[in-house]
Amino acid sequence: MIRASLGRSGPQVPRLGLGCMGMSGLYGPADRGEAIATIHAALDAGVDLLDTGDFYGSGHNELLLREALRQVPRERVRLSVKFGALRDPAGGWQGFDARPAAVKNFLACSLQRLGTDYIDIYRPARLDPQVPIEDTVGAIADMVRAGHVRHIGLSEVGARTLRRAAAVHSICDLQIEYSLISRGIEDAILPACRALGVGITAYGVLSRGLISGHWRAGAVAPGDWRAHGPRFQAGNLERNLALVESMRAIAQPLGLGVAQLAIAWVLSQGADIVPLIGARRRDQLAEALGALDRPLDPATLTALAQAVPRDAAAGGRYAPAQMAMLDSERDA
Repeated sequence: MIRASLGRSGPQVPRLGLGCMGMSGLYGPADRGEAIATIHAALDAGVDLLDTGDFYGSGHNELLLREALRQVPRERVRLSVKFGALRDPAGGWQGFDARPAAVKNFLACSLQRLGTDYIDIYRPARLDPQVPIEDTVGAIADMVRAGHVRHIGLSEVGARTLRRAAAVHSICDLQIEYSLISRGIEDAILPACRALGVGITAYGVLSRGLISGHWRAGAVAPGDWRAHGPRFQAGNLERNLALVESMRAIAQPLGLGVAQLAIAWVLSQGADIVPLIGARRRDQLAEALGALDRPLDPATLTALAQAVPRDAAAGGRYAPAQMAMLDSERDA
């Protein structure tokens, strides 16, 4: 497994990370045993960057990781944890809280659920509009000095917020959506990250399965929040799946699956970008790993640019109310 530093100040990580959200129900029912087996398979393959959030399944995901990692030496794993999203007992979303006291409270709960005394990368899930980013990062910096956090990351913030945060403490990475059909970071956010020495952990590289090559109309399971995603709605879905077929026409002569082509495209955008693969089954993980040793040549990249222009996707990456919460969209 090829490894690289995550940003100028971050830990050594593999070129792929494992996003664990889908193991805790947000994409419909998941098999617990298969999820744990997938985590073990990832570690065996050298994928030791595991990304979670304390609100994934309202703590379920952290407890799942604790179970999966019970016999794994702590130093073998890099745990990346998001915090701050508020949920109610019915699973509804209630906003964000990134006040300094809340930061330390959320961290204490995550340490307990994960069964560890430190987290490798700790980050607010979103910018709390009521709290200056300097206060939030300052509170995490307190926890770095106390030894409970190793590195500070951010998620879905714009370039201006990123610069303000980096003035308080070094930021190792920005977690943000980036894929062949979600390329907004290229204008200002990615250049700002590179100027500051901040790495990118890219989620949504398969656009939540939409550009995996496996998605089909009517595939949304009960409890799967993609049922409300604009790109999965009737009218938009058909147009987006047509883009997938254009990708398939490029992938097949190369002996690649569509998902592998999409992952390889993100990998080709720079060694400072680490795709997070939302695999919750071993076959999905194996498919993703197959993209690592298949760099795309200039002719393939040109063909992809022509087949899937930057703004070709139909529909936004989130519903309008959620998009309004993204600092990365309001302030690039």
